[in-house]
Amino acid sequence: MRTAIGSLGDRLTGLLPGRRDVAHMRRSPRRDLLAGLTVAVVALPLALGFGVSSGLGAEAGLATAVVAGALAAVFGGSDLQVSGPTGAMTVVLVPIVAEHGPSGVLMVGLMAGVMLVVLAVLRAGKYMRYVPAPVVEGFTLGIACVIALQQVPNALGVDKPEGERVLVVAWRALSDFAQHPNWTAAGLALAVAAVMLLGARRWPMVPFSILAVAGATVLVQLAGLDAVPPIGDLPAGLPAPSLAFLDPAVLGSLLAPAVAVAALAALESLLSASVADGMTAGQRHDPDRELFGQGLANIAAPVFGGVPATGAIARTAVNVRTGASSRLASLVHAAVLAGIVFTLAPLVSRIPLAALAGVLLATAVRMVEVGSLRAMAGATRSDALVLVLTAVTTLALDLVYAVVVGLAVAGVLALRAVARQARLDEVPLDRGEHSAEEHTLLAEHIVAYRLDGPLFFAAAHQLLPELAAAADVRVVILRMSRVTTVDATGALALKDAVEKLNRRGIVVTASGIRPAHRRPLAAVGVLALLRLGEGEYATTPEAVRAARAHLERAGVLARASRTAHEEAEEPALAKRILPEEAHG
Repeated sequence: MRTAIGSLGDRLTGLLPGRRDVAHMRRSPRRDLLAGLTVAVVALPLALGFGVSSGLGAEAGLATAVVAGALAAVFGGSDLQVSGPTGAMTVVLVPIVAEHGPSGVLMVGLMAGVMLVVLAVLRAGKYMRYVPAPVVEGFTLGIACVIALQQVPNALGVDKPEGERVLVVAWRALSDFAQHPNWTAAGLALAVAAVMLLGARRWPMVPFSILAVAGATVLVQLAGLDAVPPIGDLPAGLPAPSLAFLDPAVLGSLLAPAVAVAALAALESLLSASVADGMTAGQRHDPDRELFGQGLANIAAPVFGGVPATGAIARTAVNVRTGASSRLASLVHAAVLAGIVFTLAPLVSRIPLAALAGVLLATAVRMVEVGSLRAMAGATRSDALVLVLTAVTTLALDLVYAVVVGLAVAGVLALRAVARQARLDEVPLDRGEHSAEEHTLLAEHIVAYRLDGPLFFAAAHQLLPELAAAADVRVVILRMSRVTTVDATGALALKDAVEKLNRRGIVVTASGIRPAHRRPLAAVGVLALLRLGEGEYATTPEAVRAARAHLERAGVLARASRTAHEEAEEPALAKRILPEEAHG
């Protein structure tokens, strides 16, 4: 008991910030301050836009960027990660708001945060790396489409129609716009998106998002364009911490959404941290500590009215490109946003919703990496299928189903590819010391099969029926040194084939069985069915000599003259589990 508690304590201690983090923040404070300020300028319109898109309002997005951004910076596992509200999370939150209301979203965020902390303590971070790249690219493409469709009502200046599916809502918004067009709002949204996309190509370091939003806000105020609604009143400061949303009675109904939010937060945060590692030299994130930091961030954000947060790939990339070297930059980003919340709330509240819609439209476009999509689609048909299915499922259903479908299809296709590597080939007997006549006689009664690749559930049933239908011989030798893995299903299928051969009077033996494969074979009784001499042999020549001796004892072959040494060695052929020789 004490050992378990001590181990848990060591794990928690390893997840906490240390002296190294403080030392790194002292290395290049000026660069980190500049990077943090730049990221804050980029993050402001995104935080506002994602807050509005989530259904909890712009203030929720700002609260998330400040609270979650600061905590994830301190406790996270990456020196360069920037966290806050993201488009992917918004996609998941919209149906939760529709079904459970704002308090349900806050409750889901807190539950997801607790789950992330538990995953960190269990050291589950490394397993997130096994998500296939086509699944990631597929749901990124699907998310980009969903984010763009979510902006259609605000971009067109119409009230958001009722409905949960973004395709339905976007179509209804287009119908409303056709009846009562608002060209001012549409033009403003397209202008902001165009400035961001075209400007970033020419001057990628310039924060065109804030410039475009500021310009649009000034234009609307000076021209008195009432047709373009603003964000609305924002509180001057963060909301007071509150746990009024806690309701134990709804825990059961919110468990599934919380699992989805936790899974998305883990996946997106670790993916973003990996991107940051790839953009720098010598940076490596700690996946378990990153989960821990994101968990604490998501526990705290709902207390201040914020939505669930994740690591943000776009903001993290800006952070790296502007020269950030430590987590001080992310802390500065959160502090600057907090200062804006406390001092500039009246000005921020005047930002047109259409301008924010333009920011998110441009963000959706920039999320789609055309070159990466082409590479995935052109790699293999399986990769292309997984990518398309994940994207379509994201768009038609939701992100959780998309990830499940993507992983399931990718898993099935991967198993099929691995299963195709399994082979069963009849191989000629080695002449060895036999004469041509003796070799021909032996070949009439002994057949050798070489098993290659994995002997597991996805391959065994299509592989081993061929073995059971072996020719009419007296002895079958299984050469198993090239078998890469054996599971219970594969062992049972092999047992079935051996039993069928035994019932036909055919003796089966084996050579080159690896030590790691003995356990499943022995557990299902395969080793007990290998009845020739010692049953299994280290090399194929040993198995052939034992088979020849068996045929001589049975009177099938004439007893060949052998040396006294060979005759003495024959009964003592021992079971030696060694690597099979090159000819074995």
